[in-house]
Amino acid sequence: MTLRVAVLAGGPSPEASVSRSSAKQVAQALTSAGHEVHLVELDRDVFERLKRIEPEVVFPVLHGSPGEDGAVQGVLEVLGCAYVGSDVAGCAAAMNKFTAKQIFRSRNLTLARDMLIRREDPLDVSMSQILDHLGASVVLKPVSHGSALGVIPLPQGGDLQAALGEAFTYGETVLVEEFVVGREMTVGVLDLFGESSIALPVTEIVVAAGEWYDYHNRYAAGQSEHIIPPHDLSKKAQALLRRVAVEAHEALGLADFSRADFIVGDSEKYCLLEVNAIPGLTPTSLYPDAAQAVGISFEELVGKLVSSAHDRGAKYG
Repeated sequence: MTLRVAVLAGGPSPEASVSRSSAKQVAQALTSAGHEVHLVELDRDVFERLKRIEPEVVFPVLHGSPGEDGAVQGVLEVLGCAYVGSDVAGCAAAMNKFTAKQIFRSRNLTLARDMLIRREDPLDVSMSQILDHLGASVVLKPVSHGSALGVIPLPQGGDLQAALGEAFTYGETVLVEEFVVGREMTVGVLDLFGESSIALPVTEIVVAAGEWYDYHNRYAAGQSEHIIPPHDLSKKAQALLRRVAVEAHEALGLADFSRADFIVGDSEKYCLLEVNAIPGLTPTSLYPDAAQAVGISFEELVGKLVSSAHDRGAKYG
């Protein structure tokens, strides 16, 4: 079936360049599959353009606010558009790392200990609380950013005051977590046509010694290696990670696709870090690699996502 699809990209987010890279690849794949594709920039005129295009499906390939936090999805629902991905509530819950962790805790999933620090709190009190409750080995994360933007790891301790100052440039609240040592792994979830969610294979992320999976290593070609399945990880541990990824996806009320990120320790104990409601779809992204590992080409993947959204229809159409 040929569909008229609007692929949304860009916007004011610091992750806009990643969004455009993903969206370009999505648009090319959908065009190759025979769909009528309109690549639309997320700006102040976007919704007027959508009204003119009258898409049968909108594919928000957006990262960061307002595209990944539910704001755009809310407007699409008001416009009566069918769209790929999770709804307002799911996107909002996944985007806020602290909110998501509260939901995961209600499911007894294993998480890093954490504290929420606000800019308005006295700095000396915040620093004392962090050291008392979490210790010096911590990682600081903006509550509502992705692509590792603003993430500051202090595995050996360090200048906590400077780290907090830098983290607050990304927002009014910072999530501070204990630093968990282990291997970085991720699991994609595919949830289509109202059927049961399925987990894609576990992917291990390997970067150069002494580095971590930061913004540069995520998106620069050749800076990271995706190992599917991970070496020396038991089938039992892989099955557990896949089960937890599906449980986290469903706990947040997500739809179509998501990607759960983990740290796995030497004893194969997992720590769930976060879930991405709109996984990256760039040429170097993890989710397409995992789909390819089970025989789902990129063109087939985005085609299925669009078809599923079309079948589901507009929420209030």
